[in-house]
Amino acid sequence: MPTTPQTTDELFQALQENDRRPYGRARTVTAEELVEAAERFDEPVPLVHALLELQEAYTYGAEPRKSPVVFARLLTLFDEQPGLFDERLRHLLFWRFKWVANALRSVPEIPLASLRRWLTEMRDRYEKEGLGLQPYYGQAYQLAVHTGEHPTPAYELWAARTRTRLSDCEACETCERGLYHLAAGDDARALDTLEPVLDGEESCQEEPARSVSHALLPLLRTGRTDRARTLHLSGYRACRRNPSMAPEVGRHLEFCALTGNEARGLELLAENRALFDEVDSPLDLLDFLTGVEVLLRRVEALGHGSLPASGFAGRTWTASALRAEVRGRAADLAARFDTRNGTTAHTDRRTARLDRAPLLEELELSLRPRGLDDLAPDGSPAAPATPRTAAPLPESPAELIVRSRALDAEGHPDATACRARLRALVAEPGYTHPDGPDVGTLALLRADLLADEAERAGDKDEFAEAAALFEEAAGLYEDAGEPAWAVLARASAALAGAGVPPGGEPDADAQAAALTGAHATVVRLHERTPGLAPYQEARLLRIRATALGLRLQATGAREHVAPVLAEAERLEEFATRHDLAVQVSGARLLRAGTHALAGDLPAALAETDGLLARLTEHGPAWHLPRTLAMRARLRLGLQDTEGAHADLTEALRRAADWPAGPATSRLHVDMAEVSMHLGRHEEALRHLIRSAELDLRLGSRADAFCAYANAAGLSLDLGRVEECIALLDSLLAEPDVTAGEADDRLVAQLRLTRVRALRAGEDLKAATAECAALAAESAAWEDDPGSHAVIAAEAAVLLGESGEYDRARQAADQALAAHARDPRHEQLSGCLRELARLGAQQRGPDGLADARAYLDDAARVAEEARAAGFAPRGRSLETALAYEHGRVNAYAGAYEEALTALDRALSLLGAPGEEKRHAAEWAECVRLAGAVEGIYLERPLGALARLHEAIAVLTSLGHTEEGGELEALAGRLREDD
Repeated sequence: MPTTPQTTDELFQALQENDRRPYGRARTVTAEELVEAAERFDEPVPLVHALLELQEAYTYGAEPRKSPVVFARLLTLFDEQPGLFDERLRHLLFWRFKWVANALRSVPEIPLASLRRWLTEMRDRYEKEGLGLQPYYGQAYQLAVHTGEHPTPAYELWAARTRTRLSDCEACETCERGLYHLAAGDDARALDTLEPVLDGEESCQEEPARSVSHALLPLLRTGRTDRARTLHLSGYRACRRNPSMAPEVGRHLEFCALTGNEARGLELLAENRALFDEVDSPLDLLDFLTGVEVLLRRVEALGHGSLPASGFAGRTWTASALRAEVRGRAADLAARFDTRNGTTAHTDRRTARLDRAPLLEELELSLRPRGLDDLAPDGSPAAPATPRTAAPLPESPAELIVRSRALDAEGHPDATACRARLRALVAEPGYTHPDGPDVGTLALLRADLLADEAERAGDKDEFAEAAALFEEAAGLYEDAGEPAWAVLARASAALAGAGVPPGGEPDADAQAAALTGAHATVVRLHERTPGLAPYQEARLLRIRATALGLRLQATGAREHVAPVLAEAERLEEFATRHDLAVQVSGARLLRAGTHALAGDLPAALAETDGLLARLTEHGPAWHLPRTLAMRARLRLGLQDTEGAHADLTEALRRAADWPAGPATSRLHVDMAEVSMHLGRHEEALRHLIRSAELDLRLGSRADAFCAYANAAGLSLDLGRVEECIALLDSLLAEPDVTAGEADDRLVAQLRLTRVRALRAGEDLKAATAECAALAAESAAWEDDPGSHAVIAAEAAVLLGESGEYDRARQAADQALAAHARDPRHEQLSGCLRELARLGAQQRGPDGLADARAYLDDAARVAEEARAAGFAPRGRSLETALAYEHGRVNAYAGAYEEALTALDRALSLLGAPGEEKRHAAEWAECVRLAGAVEGIYLERPLGALARLHEAIAVLTSLGHTEEGGELEALAGRLREDD
């Protein structure tokens, strides 16, 4: 707490602020401090409020031992000064008798006799106050369930009674009834009972999250797997990291364990690691630890007990070690409860959960399916199986080295596996380099491995690192007496170095100059290095041609086309003469790409057709996927989308025969793009996910996160909100993200997409909090004020939706200030108009002045956009502004001003044409004008004339749906008239 309240007004304000905080230690500590502050005032009423806040913090912060102590103070105050408690405070006091009963049950050290005495106290107090006893019988039933003694008669005594004002909410009572049927083994009846809560018709602080966690396994047992999957995603999000909902988290972990999602279970366990130490309720901890043990037991049974797992603080854990620890603690807790209760109920329930067999071999729960192999300590996901069976790697290092160089000489992709094996061998402490004329020295092998590492860095666009590694490899090659390989490494270093943006900023002219210099360097190296083997010389020619091809790609200049074609011709002639099929293919691909960059797509397509025929007959077969991919891109450019899809389908089929690399990931990205063009959005989503998974496997985390971000955005567009959120939560929990090592702008994009998904999922509170936090962080982006403007604008709208008008205004002002430095006209205009609408709609006439102030700001943004020549994607900003003036004034009851503004909007829109979007906007504007004129201004004849004229226009243009909406309004006006 920043400062201690000095007045009761300050105390009540601090209590309100604390009430908005999430439950947890921070809120509880503040509540304790506020009680201390309240004790210093002479007035007892503030102390009552502070004690109520503290008891709530203890109850929902999973500290049940402390809740009864606070309540005892409240009860003493009530007994001594009942006049302090108005009707609301009295209601809260008697409601919380149930909280104390729950707290006492949760602590095994409290004797059973004390629990029963408390229930007697509750009954007596209720009777004395003339309150109905249904809540008392509800607590008696819950104690019977807890001990396992005679729950059925206790249930009947409770369930048959009429609800009172002090009964648990309908959602909680529905859950209790469902759990009764579940304990009786009647899954179907339990689910039928829970349905209103599962559907969201009934809810409260704990529901539907609690009911959802109990319904997951019954849904699986009754065959409703899709519903179980959906509820798991939404239900887990509602309870994660919440100490008071640790039992629910445990049941979600159990659900993962029994559906083949053990890897996801371990990820969720990591996300909730704090619960091991934050949950002070022994009963809640028992439920949580039992769910954890179900998961860890399954992980161990699958042979992955050595995997790291998140557990109690103070040490690192493997799954096996944590399971042993959890088993001991949970068994002890169950025994303590059973000893207190004189039954075996808790041990029996725990045993039943642990003995459950998996219900499904595999249930896909998220857009990011992962197996336990993917969680290996080295962080490398397991590679998928491929149809082609590669030749086994030689056992001896000497044979492996010889095989690796032979495969590398022909450009064979299996060389990758050889290099990986050699890298592991050389890294072993006891490695002894073999002798032999074909093997070469250890320095030569290290040079080969460095050059391979440099190639992989270049594939990930890490050009500076690639250039440095190539230079280091060149030095080792020279030390090993291999000048030809040293020249190739230095040529590769020159090309990689040309890819490093000068000053860190991309610049086409500077890059073109760098590539021209790289080409000249490689030519000089080539000319002064005699005695190259043909495949080495072909590689130098390929590097020369690639440098000029990249220069053309950077500039698009016509004068850069011919030099590329000349180098490609030189390479193809040399490779043909020496029968180097890989380099012939490379030359022809380069030529096709050059024609495409020059704008001659038919010539490029003819080139790829010819190359595909050659590859099919002569090989190399591993060049077929990328050639098909190039032809697919050309076909897409020529509007042959189906042909592009067919080529990419075949490319992916062919690529499955070879080790997956960056080119395979790009195939999936291309297929996603083509699928989007064809309207096959689900297919596009699958390919984006596969691309991301492959990039992760290859260590290209930035590319993977970009693909995942696109997948998340697409899944949100498809209405798969919970899957989108689950995917983003998984990504944002990655170690490099939580450690702040990932690109902050990419992480911000993921978080912003999550904000939009939360909003789409109607979790306005969470969306607002996340977006406001992101806006605060992005304010420090001095190099990117435009992005901050967009984020702050979204935060302003969410704050406005939440009714936090002052904070919304502050966020909007931040967005405007950032916009002034880096304009985002369309986003800012939309934000300001939406804030105006929200203010007028929510506050009516009281919000009109603020709404008009927002619209004035929007008018200035529109004027700036017009002066800057900015063209919005849809209707003009002036038109949108005029329409919003109409809506705002209508919401605030200023109907004449509204009608004038809407007429101006119609004038700016202009008459509709065949374009459907324009016609829909025009029709909506007419509809609102007709409603204002006919209903609120009570001029139906004028409104009907307006509507009939518009209907005729729309009908003549074939916009029957839009005309139908106007006809419905006209019909209503005729009836009213």
